Amino acid sequence: MPAASSPLPHTEPPRDCPLCPRLVAFREECRREHSAWWNSPVPAFGDPDAWLAVVGLAPGKHGANRTGRAFTGDYAGELLYATLAKFGLAEGTYDRRPDDGFRLRGAIIVNGVRCLPPANKPTPAEIRTCRPFLEAPVAALPSVRVFVALGQIAHDTAARVLGLKPSRAKFGHLAEHLLPDGRVLVDSYHCSRYNQNTGALTTPMFEAVFARALALRGGG
Repeated sequence: MPAASSPLPHTEPPRDCPLCPRLVAFREECRREHSAWWNSPVPAFGDPDAWLAVVGLAPGKHGANRTGRAFTGDYAGELLYATLAKFGLAEGTYDRRPDDGFRLRGAIIVNGVRCLPPANKPTPAEIRTCRPFLEAPVAALPSVRVFVALGQIAHDTAARVLGLKPSRAKFGHLAEHLLPDGRVLVDSYHCSRYNQNTGALTTPMFEAVFARALALRGGG
């Protein structure tokens, strides 16, 4: 299945990235089980002139790992893309597939880990190994002023890439962290099915993160 093309192709890992043995083995298992799926590192998705960068955790098995486009086809994507559209950061209609014509405007999504991890849990070594594939797009996005990290793992890896020590930038929903270059990192609970179903994250809570991001863009 073809993925949406990356807006930053020179920052992407190779389709058969060999760097994490456990993730490679899981990828091959998924390819045998679902040969029509994407089953490769998932590229960044969005606007190369974005002012907002959303840092996710990793592809979901039946979402981005299947479709090849970040957060596309899984439960988390429903809330994320509805929220981006509500705040004028998307155009078109999201229809859970990479050829639906849905586009981000002013925003881009990059996962901290590009390959599907078993049980949605990358190891610390895998997170470190994949960090250059977050560093590269961040460096290639000069217009980004605000970063939103979805969850603790995304926060920790984004903080390191952006010049902060996670121990001095504690994760918390709606927590804000001023970066050394004057940009801002804002935290959100991840929009996972579990967090939504348990009430740990509600739609108003999630929308508040992006309302704050818009305010910070204007220096508020």
